[in-house]
Amino acid sequence: MTQPLPHRWRALWVTLVAGFMTLLDVSIVAVALPSMQRELGASPASVQWVVSGYALTFGLTLVAAGRLGDALGRRRMFLFALAAFVLCSAAAGAAPSIGALVAARLAQGIAAGSLAPQNSALIQQMFQGAERARAFGLFGATIGISTAVGPVVGGLILAVASWRWIFYVNVPIGIAALVLAARLLPRSPRSPREARGQLDPVGVVLLGGGVLTAMLPLVQAEDGGLRKLWWLFPAAAALLAAFAWWEARAVRRGRQPLLDPHLLTSTPGYAGGIALGTVYFVGFSGIWLVLALYFQVGLGWSPLHSGLAVTPFSAGSAVAAVVAGRLVDRLGRRLTVIGLLTVVVGLVSTALILRWAPAWALAPALLVGGVGSGLVISPNVTMTLRNVPVRMAGAAGGALQTGQRVGAAVGTALLPGLYYVVLAASGDNAVAVMVAVGTAAVAVAVALLIAGAEWRADRSRPAAEQNPDLREHEHAASS
Repeated sequence: MTQPLPHRWRALWVTLVAGFMTLLDVSIVAVALPSMQRELGASPASVQWVVSGYALTFGLTLVAAGRLGDALGRRRMFLFALAAFVLCSAAAGAAPSIGALVAARLAQGIAAGSLAPQNSALIQQMFQGAERARAFGLFGATIGISTAVGPVVGGLILAVASWRWIFYVNVPIGIAALVLAARLLPRSPRSPREARGQLDPVGVVLLGGGVLTAMLPLVQAEDGGLRKLWWLFPAAAALLAAFAWWEARAVRRGRQPLLDPHLLTSTPGYAGGIALGTVYFVGFSGIWLVLALYFQVGLGWSPLHSGLAVTPFSAGSAVAAVVAGRLVDRLGRRLTVIGLLTVVVGLVSTALILRWAPAWALAPALLVGGVGSGLVISPNVTMTLRNVPVRMAGAAGGALQTGQRVGAAVGTALLPGLYYVVLAASGDNAVAVMVAVGTAAVAVAVALLIAGAEWRADRSRPAAEQNPDLREHEHAASS
């Protein structure tokens, strides 16, 4: 048993602050798009790339960056990615034109996608047992809160400053995190020369092409991407099938793959956890845009008022995620089942209140949904990655977050699109938002079915299969 890192909790907080910034930048920018469009004289289609371009390159980078961290050292990758994120944030804030802003956001997304998988991998590297579960609880809270509070933070910044400060605020925080990370994060004993042979450039190209072609129509949905670019979906399926074949071939030939197929086929809970996270984020990510549309377009609220209205969800999610980190070792998958059932109740209640009650009555329903969400995201991360060997933690965490990004892209394309379709047919904003939020509840219900199946599978597995520290020790002994 290796000695725990003395400064591991302080190191964790540094990585969580950096991760919070990168995930917050997925949603915080949406409320500032009208201001950017006016000041830069941009078209609606071009300014939309400020949001969609970041989401696209973020999702595109995750698995490859996770594998690079496994091979080259997670501390090295984390510091490089964080420095790049700070520089790109400054460039985005200073952008003189929409073209420069979009270019900075594309680069910023690459930096964010390179940093994100190092977070989960460093948790697996620095923590064991119950401490690992608590650390993943804080990590899951970071994911949930950063997504939910983006509109609130964006509205607060716009109330007192220019949209450029949405990007500038990352600079001082990022520099402080960079200095602390350089002092606290554990070093890798492996050199880049030793790790060079473990990289898989063909796998990177095939997986990157598959993720790109799958996400591009989704992130361009508001500009008719689903109609114009539907043919990219079969192309994505072909590329991902080729990736699976190539990775299996690499394993048969004794070479190091980008993403070991045995993670999906032989690692307990991993494939199911990715499926659960992907489907859950369809509903979880989509509702924020739908609610913002309803509050701001349907009810005429300000961006700040709209953001504050969903604060009960964020608060409930934050508290529940921390508690869940302490319960997941004892309750396991049962915790995600309870959480998903609670989210379904919260979203169904929200949909009914939006249709037949005043908006101020939403707070209790959103609080219930937030508590449930806190019991889903962090325990699912823990349960999905707990049996993954530490040597593959970066790539495995990258794949999990890629699934979440793809699910978020589907949700943010599907639910607002459905809102507009129902609104055009009925002319009633309340009916449109009820249908869209109800559809999010259906997506969460599908995730609930997956969680139930994983819970049953967990109960039938031998206890030895569910001890990740023992599995890692046995692998090291046999190596």
